[in-house]
Amino acid sequence: MDVTLGYLRETLSNHLNRDVGKQIYKKLLHHQYKNEGDFVRDLNDGEMAFLNTILEKELRYAIEEQDEKRVKELNEVYELL
Repeated sequence: MDVTLGYLRETLSNHLNRDVGKQIYKKLLHHQYKNEGDFVRDLNDGEMAFLNTILEKELRYAIEEQDEKRVKELNEVYELL
């Protein structure tokens, strides 16, 4: 699995209490995306909106924690949304 998508899957594991979070997580588990671009193209509008919201929060947290690697990886997906 693409490293960026691995970070995203880990992030989504904290949001499985919402149906859309589970839906996106399952996509990551069951599809072999070559890269984050392929993944984002497979999302519907609702999934994109959900990811946009949670990634904003996750990026702020990673910045506060000075986790530069996490910021870089999650930002890869965020920019594509």
